[in-house]
Amino acid sequence: MAYYVGIDVGGTNIKAGVVDDNSMQIISEASIPTGATRPQEIVLQDIIKLTRDVTERAGLKISEISAVGMGSPGLVDVNNGIVIFNANLNWRNFPIVALTREALKIPAHIENDADAAAFGEVVAGSARGASSAIIITLGTGVGVGIVANQKIWAGSEFGHMTIQRGGRLCTCGKRGCLEAYASATGLINITTDAIKNNPESLLSEIARNNGSVNGQTAFDAADDGDPVAKQVIDEYISYLACGLVNLIDGLHPEVISLGGGIAKQGEKLLAPLREKIALEVFGEPGKKVNKTKIVSCTLGYKAGVIGAAMAAK
Repeated sequence: MAYYVGIDVGGTNIKAGVVDDNSMQIISEASIPTGATRPQEIVLQDIIKLTRDVTERAGLKISEISAVGMGSPGLVDVNNGIVIFNANLNWRNFPIVALTREALKIPAHIENDADAAAFGEVVAGSARGASSAIIITLGTGVGVGIVANQKIWAGSEFGHMTIQRGGRLCTCGKRGCLEAYASATGLINITTDAIKNNPESLLSEIARNNGSVNGQTAFDAADDGDPVAKQVIDEYISYLACGLVNLIDGLHPEVISLGGGIAKQGEKLLAPLREKIALEVFGEPGKKVNKTKIVSCTLGYKAGVIGAAMAAK
C-alpha cells in the first residue's frame, strides 16, 4: 500500500486529502480558504502547510508520502509542471511542481482541476472500471474532463465548443459556447429571460419571493406545475443534449458522468436528457439508441482530491 496527497486548488477553498492507492479512499482531509487575491507564492505556502497537516492527521510522515498531486483551474503544462494561466487566482507561468518538490522533498505533479476530477470519478466513482469516460461539471462554467484507457486526455476545452453560432456571449469572449447555455449561469440567463417575457408566471412569482434567480428556480416552479418553467428546463436540456451528442458522436465514451449543482437534480435532469440524446446521436433515424451511459457523479468534492492524488501515482 502507498499513500498520496491530493490537492484541489479552488477559487474559494483549497482542499487536501491523503489517499491510499489500495482502497482509493481519503483517509484524512482538510480545507482552508484560498485567499485568491494573494501572490501565488504565498498561496503555495498554504498548500505546503496543508499537505503536512493532512499527512500528520493520517498518522504518517512526509517521507511516507509517495507523491503529492495538485489540480488547478486554467491552462496547465503537465509535462513541465507549470500553471501557465489561472484566471481565478491570477497565476501566470507558476512553476508549482518544482517549488512543491523542493519544499517537501517528495515527487509532485499538477493537472487541470477538471481533468483531475474526471480521473477521480474513473478510478473511484461513477465511472469506475470504464475504459473511457467524460466527466462534465455543470457549475458556474462547464468543466469537461476526459479519460481514455485509464489515462487523462489533458487540455480539452469542450465547454467552449460552439453550439449556437452567434449566440450568447461567453465569459471566454466567444459567442454561442456550450458553457454560455449549459452552465448554471446559462440556466439562470434562460430563466431570467423567461421571467421578463412572462411576468405573471409562477416562475416569476417564485423568483420574486426568493429575491433572486438561481439554478434551482426553474426546477422549483416546474415541480409546482408551471408551464413556463417546464419550457425553460426543456430549452436548457436541449442545449446540454446538443453538446453531449457532439461529444458522443466524436469520441464514443463508455460513460458520461454529470456533476455540479445542476446535476443534483438527478433523474429530473437525466431522464429527459437521455431521451433527447438517444434521438439525436448518430445512427438509424428515429431509433432511441445510445450506448453511452449517462449518469450522475458520485464523489462530489472528493473527486478532485482523489483524482489529483492518483494522477501523481
